[in-house]
Amino acid sequence: MPLPKWELATSEVAVCTSCGSSNVVKVFPAVLAPTHMLPSTEAALEGEAACFDHPARRAVGACHQCGRYVCQLCSVEFGGPTWCPSCVAAGAGQARSANPETSRNLFDSTALILPLASLLMYPMTIIAAPASLVLSVMKWSQPLSLVRRNRWRFVAAILVSVAEIAGWTLLIAFLVSGRFSR
Repeated sequence: MPLPKWELATSEVAVCTSCGSSNVVKVFPAVLAPTHMLPSTEAALEGEAACFDHPARRAVGACHQCGRYVCQLCSVEFGGPTWCPSCVAAGAGQARSANPETSRNLFDSTALILPLASLLMYPMTIIAAPASLVLSVMKWSQPLSLVRRNRWRFVAAILVSVAEIAGWTLLIAFLVSGRFSR
């Protein structure tokens, strides 16, 4: 479904008119310009550099990655240097950052599921509870997900893990004290 141009012109996020999903979009400036306002693409004169994709047009720069000459229409300024459309599309070199992150590990959910799932086989909690506690502490400050979430899963994982560790500690203390009292 085509995304609305007015939304692309005002921000990098556009909402699909069909399904309502938010999309992060990087567009070529020429896409948003009215046809009468397109940048001047003068014809290349004899001895001047010409655009790789448009051989009849004068080049205004060279791609930072591959060195191809680009005209004003093809020139993509991303992170300072100029890139050609092919390098941006391929994610070559430093242009990789043009491809946004599409997934992320949900460590908060993993940290919560680990001690809860191990309750099905209680002896496994002796390993799963400390592992969940360590995972929760190590991943606390990392970004959670691509969508808005909060840290309640980490808090719940820490509470369940501490309870399981306390249960094991009491069980071991009870068994040890029972053996020495005989």
